[in-house]
Amino acid sequence: MADYMVIGKYRNRENVQRLVRAIRAKGFTCYDFSEKPAHPEVPHLSPEEQMKRLESHPDFLNDPVHENHFKKDLEALQGAKTIVFLLPGGNSSHMEAGIAFGLKKKLILIGEPEKPETLYYIFNEYYKTPEDFLRLI
Repeated sequence: MADYMVIGKYRNRENVQRLVRAIRAKGFTCYDFSEKPAHPEVPHLSPEEQMKRLESHPDFLNDPVHENHFKKDLEALQGAKTIVFLLPGGNSSHMEAGIAFGLKKKLILIGEPEKPETLYYIFNEYYKTPEDFLRLI
């Protein structure tokens, strides 16, 4: 079981990994979905290009790469004590936040939402920046 799991956009990989490293530097365990390439056949490409390849699959529900990402990330989500959502987030990270809420996980939001949404009330804590969050853990 990890202390934390950071969720967010793979395209924001650099910031996700910076936050994960900072959490780990404070002595906590943290699952990082972005440590694995979005598309294993082209790990050398930028996060944007990897995501374009992944998203272009014509039958993603029957793709073992998509299924593997789902299984690993869901297992990590179920095992983490606290979920940290680093904005910006896409559809997947918003769905993960909803799953975490249903599992009664502690939810932390970092960043400024694009627009007001009532469902951001699922978060137990809110920080404008990763630095604000890191000062308090």
